[in-house]
Formats: sequence, C-alpha cells, structure tokens
Amino acid sequence: MPHALEAENLQLWRAERHVLRGVGFALDAGECLQLRGANGAGKTTLLRAVCGLLYPDAGRILWEGGDVRADLAAYHARLIYIGHEPPLKPDLSALENLRFWIGVRQAVPRPALEAALERVGADRWSRRAVRTLSAGQRRRVALAALALLAVPLWLLDEPTTNLDADGQQLVGTLIDEQLARGGLVLAAGHHALRVAAARVRSLELPLG
Repeated sequence: MPHALEAENLQLWRAERHVLRGVGFALDAGECLQLRGANGAGKTTLLRAVCGLLYPDAGRILWEGGDVRADLAAYHARLIYIGHEPPLKPDLSALENLRFWIGVRQAVPRPALEAALERVGADRWSRRAVRTLSAGQRRRVALAALALLAVPLWLLDEPTTNLDADGQQLVGTLIDEQLARGGLVLAAGHHALRVAAARVRSLELPLG
C-alpha cells in the first residue's frame, strides 16, 4: 500500500480556547503539505497532534488507512518529528547528539554520521558542544537526522528558522529527495519552502 496520511475533523481545545476547529487533510506519497497561518493559529499544535504528542478532543489521524492510536509505536517508527527547537542535548557535541538521537532507533556507523553532518555543512563544528553553537548551526545538526533516517513521514516545525539562504535551499533539496522516493512531508512555516512547486500544497489555519 502506498504511504498516506489523513486527518479527519480534528478538534482540540486548550482551556476554553478552540485551537483546532474541524481540521482535515489528506497527504499522499510524494507530496508536501505546508501549514500556514498567523502566530497562534495552531500550526505547532496540529503537528504535535499528528505525531501523537497531543490527543485531539475529536477526530482521527490515519496512517495508511488505520487509526494511529491502534499502534502508536509502529506509527512512530515510520516518522521523524523535528520541532521548533531541535531535540539536542547542550553538553554533548553535534556528533554525539546525532549518534544518540539516531542510535536509539537504528545502528548507524560513525562514517555515516560524519557524512550526514558534512552533507548539511555541520562537519566543521561536529565536535563542539551544542551549547556553543548558534541557532542556525543547531538547526543544521537536526537536518543531518533527516539525511540519515529512512522513514516515510517527516513532520517539520519551521524547518528553515535561523538558516541562511544556503541552509534554506538545503531544506528544500532534502524535502525534494524525500518526496522523490515516495515519502511525505508535513511542514509548518511562514515562508515558502524551496521545493518544486508541483509537489507542495498549502493548508491555511485560521486564527481562532
């Protein structure tokens, strides 16, 4: 079965605020959906709901036709989620972070880790503690995980934040490669992704 992600009538409240109001979408293999909207419109909330970190009050998330809650562990094995702040430990080096982050999911030899860091331009600071890196440098370390993990679903929150023009193009190239191999990308962002236009659709979330 080709990879497919669907959201059906998602409803989510925070206290008395109705953040997600009947949100739905369908995403097929080789497609990218960019979530757009003002600050506070629920882009990050929707991403966290899709990856299973938040449970919507109503509605369903479907992966390949089945409700993801039926087997969250199996679903999580098929995705990578990179939030607005990359999940990096400040006292570990970039290389150590990548080895730990990826290593809990699959064994990756050191040369492959180093090659991924070089691919995203992070090899020059790969042995420095993450706490000494700039926000853009930390973002590049997180992008190396995308280059390493062969999973079909990418969930990305503001993937180009703090990146220069070359870094933004790198994000577009990585996404293009993911889509070319039949993967799916759900990304939140204010700026257009540098991806082939025919592969990207937008979903505008209203400010509640």
